[in-house]
Amino acid sequence: MKNKPCVLTHKQIGRYAKHLQEQERAAQTIQKYTHDLIALLKYLDGRQLTKGVLIEWKGHLMEKYAPASVNSMLTAVNCFLAFTGRREMAVRLLKIQRTLFCDESRELSREEYTRLVRTAETRGNQQLALVIQTICATGIRVSELQHITVEAVLAGRAQVSNKGKQRIVFIPNTLRKILKKYLHKQKITAGAVFVTRTGRPLDRSNIWRSMKALCEQAGIAPEKVFPHNLRHFFARVYYSMEKDLLRLADILGHSNINTTRIYTAESSFVCARRLEHMKLVIT
Repeated sequence: MKNKPCVLTHKQIGRYAKHLQEQERAAQTIQKYTHDLIALLKYLDGRQLTKGVLIEWKGHLMEKYAPASVNSMLTAVNCFLAFTGRREMAVRLLKIQRTLFCDESRELSREEYTRLVRTAETRGNQQLALVIQTICATGIRVSELQHITVEAVLAGRAQVSNKGKQRIVFIPNTLRKILKKYLHKQKITAGAVFVTRTGRPLDRSNIWRSMKALCEQAGIAPEKVFPHNLRHFFARVYYSMEKDLLRLADILGHSNINTTRIYTAESSFVCARRLEHMKLVIT
């Protein structure tokens, strides 16, 4: 029955998380969906879950988050509703016009990238310097760093599995050389290259904290320094050289080329400069 109220519980969220695991969804996706559902549960504060309350929650999210973030949280809830057989309660996503230009305040320059690496090295954090270079030189996701193993470094390529898809990530020879030196120094002979003191592969939170501390030391705006922005930097540099969007989509592991277009968006400053260089105004 449409608009029939229901109750959201931690037990239901747990069952849904198990369902996602059985569907072989990425661990990061399961964590994200679970986090968003718990956020909704807290907002409900004991109230029943209805279409009206969901629309109210949508308005609450719009006051706090950017449209893209709101849509990601609504998607998590809509997928949960589909799982429970309550598709009629799903709420519409916000309509977002595709941005023509990237946000210049968040765009990492080559000079800033170099400064990050040099600062990490001078601070004695060789691991972080290599993590940054590995992401930037391969375009790999931070969640995929565990696939950069000793075996992959020796072979010059890593077999990456993500979201049910597999792809080959090539490791440039220049990067392989410095990674081999690092492995020899750290006495790592097998498994993941980048590990914690306890031997576990570095995860997003480990790297995020280290990079946030590094941006202060390097004198770079914090909003420019986060792992995924390094992947964007790789995409922009590659596209500026090759102008091959389809090949770039394959390298990044994108199934939708529109996602790749976001990565290659230019700043409005660059676009304006190119128009000036056309010299089509006659005076």
